[in-house]
Amino acid sequence: MSVVLFGGEKGGTGKTTLATNMAAMLALQGKDVLLLDTDRQGTASFWAAVREETEVEPRISCVQKFGKGLAAQIRDLAGRYDEIIIDAGGRDSMELRYSLGVCDRVYIPVQPFQFDIWTIQQMDELVEMAQSFNENLQAFIVLNRVSTNPAVHEDQEAQNFFEEEDYQYLSMADSFLRDRIAFRKSARGGLSVVEWKQDKKAVQEITQLFEEVYGGK
Repeated sequence: MSVVLFGGEKGGTGKTTLATNMAAMLALQGKDVLLLDTDRQGTASFWAAVREETEVEPRISCVQKFGKGLAAQIRDLAGRYDEIIIDAGGRDSMELRYSLGVCDRVYIPVQPFQFDIWTIQQMDELVEMAQSFNENLQAFIVLNRVSTNPAVHEDQEAQNFFEEEDYQYLSMADSFLRDRIAFRKSARGGLSVVEWKQDKKAVQEITQLFEEVYGGK
């Protein structure tokens, strides 16, 4: 059992996309997974509601939780599910900080063209603070929405930037996702790209990330 957080300082980087796809892929493997939406915009909850309304199988439990009691609620829920995935909003919120305090791993999606040094520095500092009382916390940067143009080397440029800055508490994930419309189209129907089945490259990329996050569960 693990508690995995998708969060970060910057909005619009694809946290909900990764969280919902991971949740669906776990459910497809027979896991009893909880999608915990701590973003007040409620995008993950909307995705789960669409999935429920259209009777997509397998069903995925999704709840919204906010505020000071969040950490205790996550610990309680951890005993009821095989896996918990937390979708946190793109800002330094109470929910993000409490989630960092109890999760096993955090994945921070970053778009290469928005590779903001201040934002990454802030997350490095937040993870350092969280590790003072959650010592086993692991934190990873995931490049998302990388250009599909083979002449554009955003992934390598971002990797070089990350290595040059030498962040102490963050690692770069091996997997990355390109900017594919399949992720947006599948989400409209409450699906993962694996269930949508219309883009083999998108399926391959999200599967690689899934295997990195969950060790091929």
